[in-house]
Amino acid sequence: MIRFITLVIFIVLCWRVSADTHCMQYFYTAIIPERNFTPGAVVDGEVPKCPKVKADDPQCLKQVTHHLQKHQDLFQNTVAVVTPLLNPTKGVHTLQVIYGCELYDNSTTKGYMQYGYDGEDFISLDRKTGTWTAANDKAELFMNKCGPTGAEAKYWKDFLDTDCIDWMNKVLTYSRETLERKVRPTASVFQKHSFSPEVVCHATGFFPKTVNITWQKDGEDVHEDVDLRETLPNQDGSFQKRSVLNVSAEDLQKHTYTCMIQHSSLEKEIVLHEEDIRILNPGGGSNGGSGGVNIGIIVGVVMALMALIVPSMV
Repeated sequence: MIRFITLVIFIVLCWRVSADTHCMQYFYTAIIPERNFTPGAVVDGEVPKCPKVKADDPQCLKQVTHHLQKHQDLFQNTVAVVTPLLNPTKGVHTLQVIYGCELYDNSTTKGYMQYGYDGEDFISLDRKTGTWTAANDKAELFMNKCGPTGAEAKYWKDFLDTDCIDWMNKVLTYSRETLERKVRPTASVFQKHSFSPEVVCHATGFFPKTVNITWQKDGEDVHEDVDLRETLPNQDGSFQKRSVLNVSAEDLQKHTYTCMIQHSSLEKEIVLHEEDIRILNPGGGSNGGSGGVNIGIIVGVVMALMALIVPSMV
């Protein structure tokens, strides 16, 4: 059996592998003995929400929150019943449950539900048989107390087989504007100053997350001296990414460098050339043989010394 902490990481990071494959997950964490609860739900790796055009639609809001609230209540009741059975030692303990469903492009479905206690496997649902599987003796007590007749296991099997898929489709319908939108990136290429060995190709404001940024030198792909940075989220839900090319000023003048940006929102890739390079700090950087010292500072020091020396010579 997969360790519970590994399963949590896998499910929370679940993203679509194709346009017609979708997944939905719920997850709850209870802190024992305080019984503080943290609920959550994601569809295709994002928190489900109503698009702006339906933000005030009561039916949309109901679909988004209904099952999350209902199952939170069930989980809270479960924790209250089984906490004495777990007989927790002093300190903080966690009881977690994670479950969800997946709909593949060939119309097949998958469902799963698993409890974890202090990061270890506890009990899991066998979707085919509609029964629980316990990982240890405490889990057996938990299972017998919460579902001695098997009714709870049957409820969850039915939910994963039907309701979960149906509700995911409804959320996708309401959230399609958000989840399946395509937003073009804004692209730029720049240096911190004219003597900087780093030329940055930057794309921002794009959605979905996947983007491809590459460099060419005289029409040939460049792989060495290229640092492709991590894709980062923006506050508005879009993403940004940059690729840094390390190149000398001399080499930049001798050869033709271009940056190409490819994204699903673009009919044609964005191509940025040397003449598009913007200098962020035109007066910065090293200068001639000054070793990086600003020439203005040197002139200022010389003038100050002259002001002291000249009166003494008069």
